[in-house]
Amino acid sequence: MKTTPFSTEAERFQAWQERDLSAIGTFYVGVRSTGIYCRVGCPARSPKRENIRFFDTPEAAEAAGFRACKRCQPRELPTQQKVVAKVRELLETREPAPSLSELSQAIGMSRYHLQRLFKRETGLSPKQYVAAQRLERLKSGLREGRGVTQAIYDAGYGSSSTLYSNAAARLGMSPAAYRRGGRGMKIRYAFADSLVGKLLIGVTERGICSILVGDSEAGLTALLREEFAQAELERGALAEYVKPVLEGFSGLSWQPDLPLDLRGTAFQLRVWEVLRRIPPGQTRTYGEVALALGEPKAVRAVARACGANPVSLVVPCHRVVGSSGKLTGYRWGVERKKRLLEQEAGHPVEPAV
Repeated sequence: MKTTPFSTEAERFQAWQERDLSAIGTFYVGVRSTGIYCRVGCPARSPKRENIRFFDTPEAAEAAGFRACKRCQPRELPTQQKVVAKVRELLETREPAPSLSELSQAIGMSRYHLQRLFKRETGLSPKQYVAAQRLERLKSGLREGRGVTQAIYDAGYGSSSTLYSNAAARLGMSPAAYRRGGRGMKIRYAFADSLVGKLLIGVTERGICSILVGDSEAGLTALLREEFAQAELERGALAEYVKPVLEGFSGLSWQPDLPLDLRGTAFQLRVWEVLRRIPPGQTRTYGEVALALGEPKAVRAVARACGANPVSLVVPCHRVVGSSGKLTGYRWGVERKKRLLEQEAGHPVEPAV
């Protein structure tokens, strides 16, 4: 049995915050404070997490009493997005996944234009999209406790050797270790109030492994538990970690030697190290980070590594902006990114309420 991507609330909330166009049509967001529901990518200001409900279909949202947003018109997709949605449907429902030539014939569009349109809208080629969806199914299966072999084949991998040569690196650990969900790990965590809201700081014996940003302690604890489902979690004070993290909001006193326990791919670790070298009050574009890595074509991979950053603030992915200087996607919301950059640029802001 295959697991649908964006099936958990944490995955959906992250996709919503990042305006991930690959999630369009997979779920809808109801906003309790306004009584409307939207599709992913809606240009309206993002509501607080506690005001959000997720629905699988427009019908489900309307049955719950929500009305369609007039800005993003969730029941209607732009023509180009309809094409992309159709391609996604074909890629997700056919086994084996259709080739670019087969997609071109089914859609009635040249291979070149189809590939360019799909990549522009989703950030991935059709082949990369299939790989990403397969990896998400694998991760979901492992989190649900399926055996490694069963999860491999349920996700659509032809063999375990295919998985280990391609997907294991993206997991940042072996599938067996990912399945354990942190089993054997002990994570102490503490909360703190900051100018961007509530923080959860998680620490292992090696150092900080997680910094989450949100609106409530309950919501942040749920996010930590989802990522480390089998770890032993213990709430504590952690003043020796909380204090330097909070002092860093001045933009002048980040602790470069603060111990970190980062788990990621080799490429992600390289990106995160470059981010730590961006001085407070300055920004870099995704392209500039890619150049610093010696891989100028890896702009989208850099963006994905920023999105996967587990220790926001200490690894300052908020200091990375679009090529025009525009504030682009940020896991915790563009408004929070703006507040952080304003503070670091010497324009102190009032704490979020």
